Amino acid sequence: MNKKFVCRLGVVFTVLATGFSAVAAEPLRPPSVPLVACNPYFSIWSPADKLTDADTTHWTGKSQRLTSLIRIDGKTFRLMGKEPSVIPALPQTQVQVLPTRTIYSFAGEGVNVTLTFMTAALPEDLDLLSRPVTYLTWDCSATDGQKHAVETYFDASSELAVNTPDQAVVWSAEKKSGVAALKVGSLDQHVLGQSGDDLRIDWGYLYVAAAAGQKALLALVDPADGRAAFAKSGRLSAAIPSSAQVKQPAAAAPVSALVLHFGNVGEQPVSRWLMLAYDELYAIQYMKQDLRPYWRRHGWEAADLLKAAAHDYDSLKLRCETFDRELMADLTSAGGENYAQLGALAYRQCFAAGVFAADGNGQPLQFCKENHSNGCISTSDVFYPMSPQFLLFGPSVAKSFIVPFMNYAASERWKFPFAPHDLGTYPKANGQVYGDGENGVNNQMPVEESGNLLCLFAAVGEMEGNANFAGLYWKQLEQWAGYLKEKGFDPEKQLCTDDFAGHLAHNVNLSAKAICGLGSFAKLCELRGDQAKADEYYQFARAAAQRWVKEADDGDHFRLAFDRPGTWSQKYNLVWDGVLGLNLFPAEVVRKEMAFYKQKQNAYGLPLDNRETYTKLDWITWTATLTRDRADFEALVAPIINFLNHTPDRSPMTDWYQTKSARKVGFTARPVVGGVFMQMLYDKPVWQKYAARDQVKAANWAPIPKPPVVTMVIPAADRAPAKWRYTTTQPGADWTKVNFDASAWAEGWSGFGMRGTPGALPNTTWNTSDIWLRRDVEIAPAQLKNIALWFHHDDDAEVYINGVLALNAGGFVGRYDYFPLTEQGRAALKPGKNAIAIHCHQTGGGQYVDLGFVAVKPN
Repeated sequence: MNKKFVCRLGVVFTVLATGFSAVAAEPLRPPSVPLVACNPYFSIWSPADKLTDADTTHWTGKSQRLTSLIRIDGKTFRLMGKEPSVIPALPQTQVQVLPTRTIYSFAGEGVNVTLTFMTAALPEDLDLLSRPVTYLTWDCSATDGQKHAVETYFDASSELAVNTPDQAVVWSAEKKSGVAALKVGSLDQHVLGQSGDDLRIDWGYLYVAAAAGQKALLALVDPADGRAAFAKSGRLSAAIPSSAQVKQPAAAAPVSALVLHFGNVGEQPVSRWLMLAYDELYAIQYMKQDLRPYWRRHGWEAADLLKAAAHDYDSLKLRCETFDRELMADLTSAGGENYAQLGALAYRQCFAAGVFAADGNGQPLQFCKENHSNGCISTSDVFYPMSPQFLLFGPSVAKSFIVPFMNYAASERWKFPFAPHDLGTYPKANGQVYGDGENGVNNQMPVEESGNLLCLFAAVGEMEGNANFAGLYWKQLEQWAGYLKEKGFDPEKQLCTDDFAGHLAHNVNLSAKAICGLGSFAKLCELRGDQAKADEYYQFARAAAQRWVKEADDGDHFRLAFDRPGTWSQKYNLVWDGVLGLNLFPAEVVRKEMAFYKQKQNAYGLPLDNRETYTKLDWITWTATLTRDRADFEALVAPIINFLNHTPDRSPMTDWYQTKSARKVGFTARPVVGGVFMQMLYDKPVWQKYAARDQVKAANWAPIPKPPVVTMVIPAADRAPAKWRYTTTQPGADWTKVNFDASAWAEGWSGFGMRGTPGALPNTTWNTSDIWLRRDVEIAPAQLKNIALWFHHDDDAEVYINGVLALNAGGFVGRYDYFPLTEQGRAALKPGKNAIAIHCHQTGGGQYVDLGFVAVKPN
């Protein structure tokens, strides 16, 4: 049977009853509720307890409005969104958040209504998991024995298809294979044209679609007119012509609207549904090769996606219900009701913070995004805490995020004896941008990243019972193990995954990671049949663990740093000692630490260490597992629920917050919350149950794409600084024109910006919000072939050539890179003198701009 747990705010989590008698849980109130949870660009949330109390937003907090109304016997009510405010809300009675579904319940006027958002994130089937489709289902039934006439209205703002609401959109109505759809996209389709953090997609197309059997009315309409027409008559207002182009202001964007008629509803529930989908065309740029999303790997187009999604609706509805029920039961059995509630929310957020792409052989590659931290892609110390959710569900998903990272680490571009940090800035995985990138050792995380990968490969080996996957990258793993053997026990002053806390020498928790990494390498050697090397590394790791216990001891706990008595920290890296069965550390170590932690907890959680009162949600859920004691686990998890229930910050779940005030410090909607599933990896039968369902059996990955040959034409500051005219005061409207006189502007040597900006080489300080630059360059006729911009920008930038827009680059890049010219920009470039004009706008963090020209030839 099912138990329902209802909280004071109407939030419900459904979990299967088990034989375990758990401590009573305070049901979780998500700070923001997941509605559409597909990938970082198609991720929509409701930041309120009730679906009608706030407009829906993208995970970044920017407006991406979904609206739903319902007419019951001619009376109109709101189901979703706070507008139109003159229309009353139908009373909401509860909301359930489950691994693949969010279910809102309403009641009024003699009718019960449920609105279900279902994203078929079934991990054993990557074709489904990668589909950018969310189903919305309305179920209506009478509660008073009467018949009621019911219609529902839905609209999606064109904000979903642009980065900023002033961008122009185009649209059309389509009907294919029994599916009617409205298609909306930006006018300027700059596919994969921007990279950074606080960005939304502005390429590809949004689809609001319904199967023919739903008998839906669809049109792109003015939002006020469309809602008013429905409230009055149950129909739509006149459609905006498909040939029109609208410069959409945020408050009055055209919406893709749909009306569904239920007829006369009695006690028997009547159901209607639609599909909300996004065809991103290309998902990722990987080493300069644009990769299709995984669901497109067999040549599918949007019409194929919608046809398959419509066909599969009934079967997926049953599969999602079954999966949710089973996973919630297993989570409850593993850690109690609190844990199940947290796990459901984490599951949705984790998978929505990355995307699955297909490599050249059609194999799955997963790229996670550092949402709201720095926008990096495939960051080792982000997918490390994310990994338990991926490891739980089988080899294909577990390997999918490791392969692209390791292919880069094994390439000739990575020249260091330790593992990289990242692959670039989302969605461009073109090489590390953090710290010195590929150019030096400043702000690298050598012990952190090397230990991460060794532990992850051992976890895959534990799951599969062999080290075949590790064998593909044995040279790198052996090198990193050697590095940790030399440098890992007493780490030099360096960053770790908690880089916001700054550099730290002699880090005890980082040392524990190195020791577990060495034990992991020993385990891999053993799985490969190299017992001699396994014994060597096991012996070394055990000796290091004994030394660690002695040198880190601080009485009733262990220190933050070996040389700092009176300090402490969470030792979350010790989880691998138990999960992998390494048995390097005495059991008394984690028992002593846990007893100390329970004395240090605040109302909303255990601080990360003694330096601050903030914490990391993911690390608490790892630390909670260390003693394998259920009471200890629940004692550390319960304050997390308390935090989520009381934080005033109504954004998708943060992992970095204050344990005394429940305020978010930073980080939003990050994939690291997949770490919540670490507890599940201790239960080997449950782990094997889910892992064995893997249908993909990923193997035979394509080699890393060969980079093009880049030849310098006009150097930028990374080769030879150049003199530019610049101003930080808004110039006249003709500032981009060929004959504009910039002689009154200041002169400076490139690049322009602030020191400390990743990849920047500033020779002229720029510290204001905006800068405008001009320069004339000479291009020889032979240099025009294969020419591209050599550009570094942080943040938003536009480049003009002879008065013509040649590049519009949103976000930031963190390194010099080449950018193709627009068709108009290439046409404007001519032999001889060319006027180059740049505008760069600072939005936050670092700032920098510089430009040259290169020739780019495919390799």
